[in-house]
Amino acid sequence: MVAWLTDPFASPLLQRALAEVLVLSLACGPLGVWVLLYREAYAAESISHGMLPGLVLAVLAGAPLVLGAAAGVLVAAAGIALVARDERLGADIGVAVCVSALVGLGALLALAPASPARLQELMFGDLLGVTGRDIVLAAALAGAAGLALVGGYRSLLLVGFDRGTARALGARPARWEPALLAVLAVGTVAAAPGLGSLLLVALVLAPAAAALALTRRLPFTLALAAALAGISGAAGLVLSYHLELAAGASVALCAVALAALALLAGRQVAPAH
Repeated sequence: MVAWLTDPFASPLLQRALAEVLVLSLACGPLGVWVLLYREAYAAESISHGMLPGLVLAVLAGAPLVLGAAAGVLVAAAGIALVARDERLGADIGVAVCVSALVGLGALLALAPASPARLQELMFGDLLGVTGRDIVLAAALAGAAGLALVGGYRSLLLVGFDRGTARALGARPARWEPALLAVLAVGTVAAAPGLGSLLLVALVLAPAAAALALTRRLPFTLALAAALAGISGAAGLVLSYHLELAAGASVALCAVALAALALLAGRQVAPAH
């Protein structure tokens, strides 16, 4: 049994894939907890589609694709946050308007002769194809996202749990809600080479949902979400190796399976602080 679990990681490809997914888990798990607490799951599911025009423009301009992905996602996050500031509209309408516009723009740009050859790879990822450079880049971006969450912990907590008095205590909802979207954008870009922008959503939201179902205290929830994301990544790679399945999809399915098991336990409660 031990050999069945460890044999896959004798391969350098699987070793790099494991390093990538563990690095991403440290940021994606806690990020997902905040996304769910702020009820931004729809934005998390949709914001990554804002990559499309950035990717196309990067190819047409001969720029690095990761830079194009970053630009597209950040524009999407900024647009959503801007629309969401109008209480008559809200974040959901911001997501629908901004992301739909960006996807439409990307589709038009993609009709250009120099279409992006790696577009599908960046949307769905190539976990077994990550390089040492990809891991370093993911570590830098995931580290930045993690540090932002640690630095903003108190303000995020105040806004998330007591929005009415947050301003009096020094936390500004109008600042921290867009900041969370910006961190989400950074996490999306970090995962682009490995999991892709679409499969990333499962690694962000599913472990967080499982952690919220299994623990009451927020600090424990954040740590557990990171651990469950890492477990999902390792389990997905093992299944991918033995069953000859796509690595990224296997990781996403394992994350969702863990969340389903946790939710079926019937212990979902709001974390205390």
